[in-house]
Amino acid sequence: MFDRDKWHEIYSSLKANKLRTFFTAFGVFWGIFMLIIMMGSGNGLQHAVFDGFSDFATNSAFVFTRQTTIPYKGFPRGRYWNMHNSDMQALLENIPEIDVLAPRLQPWGGNGDNNVVRGLKTASYSIFGDYPAFNRIDPVDMVQGRFINDVDIREKRKVAVIGNRVRAELFSPEENPIGQYIRIKGIYFQVIGVFEPKNKNISFGGDKEKSIHIPFTTMQIAYNFGDVVHYFMVTARKGIPASVVEEKCLRILGERNNISPQDEQAFGHFNMEKEFKKMTGLFIGIRVLIWIVGIGTLFAGVIGVSNIMLIIIKERTKEIGIQRAIGATPWRIINQVLTESVTLTAIAGSFGLMLGVGVLAAVNQALGPQTSGDTMFKNPGVELNIGIAALVILIIAGLIAGMIPARKAVSMRPIDALRYE
Repeated sequence: MFDRDKWHEIYSSLKANKLRTFFTAFGVFWGIFMLIIMMGSGNGLQHAVFDGFSDFATNSAFVFTRQTTIPYKGFPRGRYWNMHNSDMQALLENIPEIDVLAPRLQPWGGNGDNNVVRGLKTASYSIFGDYPAFNRIDPVDMVQGRFINDVDIREKRKVAVIGNRVRAELFSPEENPIGQYIRIKGIYFQVIGVFEPKNKNISFGGDKEKSIHIPFTTMQIAYNFGDVVHYFMVTARKGIPASVVEEKCLRILGERNNISPQDEQAFGHFNMEKEFKKMTGLFIGIRVLIWIVGIGTLFAGVIGVSNIMLIIIKERTKEIGIQRAIGATPWRIINQVLTESVTLTAIAGSFGLMLGVGVLAAVNQALGPQTSGDTMFKNPGVELNIGIAALVILIIAGLIAGMIPARKAVSMRPIDALRYE
């Protein structure tokens, strides 16, 4: 039941020395406050970084060719080589773990000579020869029109899908680009779509917004690339590590193109899944470090609470002796001290918890609406389970802080307590 006298006694004890109580409570307040702020900041950084992987297939790998460094089967070192259309079929037939396979041609980047003309306007863009499957690995939002489809590939249509910045630079705002023609390296292509990339952080081959996609088969024929493939993009089936698919691709492509198994430099390859796992591991480490530092700061405040309770016990030695003399049980004395300790830590910690959450909410509000890739700090905050964990830590901390003073209070004999000066 609610013991009004006990709570009045706790209030009077804490009020007796306001300055001492304030600084003691501040230690607990600061510990919880810093724990919440650090956890929220870590979450804000994690949200921003992981947002950089959003929509992109994180179970993907990329394989492209480089100069050989080891002579093999009569071929000299330093040989330049290419992958071919037949390699695509070989990969699909021999690697059942592949979910999506997308070959790509990229003969021209966007940082060289002007390669696109429309009327009197010229510009330099990244030009890609792609399959529709590319849009399952690095998807885009179609602002107008559509993306490349299987009919475009089969019929080798001269069509193009342009990025939103290409549209802004080659067309006036009131113009509808769909159905219009642009000239790419001397060949006319009809614009069938305008896209905006969903993910702007991960890019292979230049600025996505300043890129143009044409059918893979059309690029091979129109620009005399034969059956050359510049690189393959693959994703693994659900439950299969991308590294398994990546290793099998390297082995099969190496065997088919007379590359020495020991020549690790002949292939360029990139595993998005490995990079994603590295980032995940990094943030797990950051989270563990934050908890260690936060709990350490919190327990520094707890030590302060324990010290003030020892001082309070010392000041109230005669009072405790009188209580024991008139029949107060050891448990009543212990309960009184623990309640006082838990109350102090709970009140101070609750203020720290609320202020920490409030500061994070204010920061989130100040950041305003954010789009993918435009910030390195996004949606700082703490989850409900973190708040509950912090409250549990508060209770445990308060009990720990009061345990030693409580045991000291009941360890004295009543007669010795009454004689204490």
